[in-house]
Amino acid sequence: MTDWQGRNVTVAGLGVSGVPAARALHGLGARVTVVNDGADERARAQAAELTALGMAVRLGDGDTLPDGTDLVVTAPGWRPDKPLFAAAAQAGVPVWGDVELAWRLRGENAPPWLAVTGTNGKTTTVRMLAAILEAAGLRTAAVGNIGVSLLDAVLGPTEYDVLAVELSSYQLHWAPSLRAHSAAVLNLAPDHLDWHGSMEAYAADKGRVYAGNRVACVYNTADKGTEDLVRAADVEEGCRAIGFTLGAPAPSQLGVVDGILVDRAFVPDRHKQAQELAEVSDIDPPAPHNIANALAAAALARAYGVPATAVRDGLRAFTPDAHRIAHVADVDGVAYVDDSKATNTHAAQASLAAYPSIVWIAGGLAKGAAFDELVAEAAPRLRGAVLIGADRALIREALVRHAPEVPVVDLDRTDTGAMLQAVQEAKRLARPGDTVLLAPACASMDMFTNYNKRGDAFAEAVRGLGAGA
Repeated sequence: MTDWQGRNVTVAGLGVSGVPAARALHGLGARVTVVNDGADERARAQAAELTALGMAVRLGDGDTLPDGTDLVVTAPGWRPDKPLFAAAAQAGVPVWGDVELAWRLRGENAPPWLAVTGTNGKTTTVRMLAAILEAAGLRTAAVGNIGVSLLDAVLGPTEYDVLAVELSSYQLHWAPSLRAHSAAVLNLAPDHLDWHGSMEAYAADKGRVYAGNRVACVYNTADKGTEDLVRAADVEEGCRAIGFTLGAPAPSQLGVVDGILVDRAFVPDRHKQAQELAEVSDIDPPAPHNIANALAAAALARAYGVPATAVRDGLRAFTPDAHRIAHVADVDGVAYVDDSKATNTHAAQASLAAYPSIVWIAGGLAKGAAFDELVAEAAPRLRGAVLIGADRALIREALVRHAPEVPVVDLDRTDTGAMLQAVQEAKRLARPGDTVLLAPACASMDMFTNYNKRGDAFAEAVRGLGAGA
């Protein structure tokens, strides 16, 4: 679809993706109707803005397909089983996501995409990748599922050499024609299964990122599921499978040798040569899962032809986002670390593996998760646990089964002030040399607006301890 003049396009959902999509399509001459489930104050304000431009907006009815619709462009979070999409399928109307729309609207000289997906680590890896590309002197941006609209990047005035693109499983589900230069799946763990319907469907949507790759499909050697997705991918002739590992790399892999990140994939003779890229100490923080993120970013950058020195310089320049295994303070010989972004068990597992002796603050909304495997693996590192949130009993029961000797404080409150008490209880359990780690393994919305607010509350409580020390 290249001629948009007079086309009837239904945009499903307002918000971060819907409003830019509606504006872009309207600007191209399409007749745009926006449908939205909610009709709250924010939705009404957005609707008024779009209506003033000449678009039709239906609030409180996201299930009915408007008559004459030629195309549906959906917000990524809308579930595939919504009646709107069933009606579109019955009418033979295609459904695109905002990523698909951006891909289709690229110009002839559009920059290639280096794409990243996975259950955890996407944002950090994409920002690392952008830092490396910038260190190589390339015009780039970190875009996609990180708050920067791909539509803005594609249609805006800035000319880029290459884009570092974060993609969620939701976005990939609705992006059938996406073809990246190179892509990485960082890891696979059960998440969003209520949306996808099964782990197999979730993994398949993640695997779409490899479709049509031209140069490299980057996978995690420690996660067989990611390699399986590479093997199943339909790629262009000559595209290579490139692994990353925390150990010594085999040919066609990046890995770590004696504290050095090395490349045995993008060198003249990968069977006999290795290229030093950076030191582990160049990564902030140098936790195992963050080293893996850096290796994945380096692999994508090297696939694009970036020199080794740019990998080092980019990693040194990279500053991690807030609430991602962030050191807050040391108080009485105890380190306090905020990993509020660890909103599922897979992320918390990586965080807990980074420290030898931990007082763990955990809990929130479990989203159907089970905690036995997480607790069993972490048990030898746990000095104590402080549990908060609506589903804390699930973690407490796992601790009873797999770490019965670990002292547990169960805070029977779900107000935001519980975090202050949690930090105080953690301080009581901790000894010099320990790490008090907020890695909730749960979503935050039972107590906080989002994981950022939860992390802020933790940091504020920790700073209060320091002031009183």
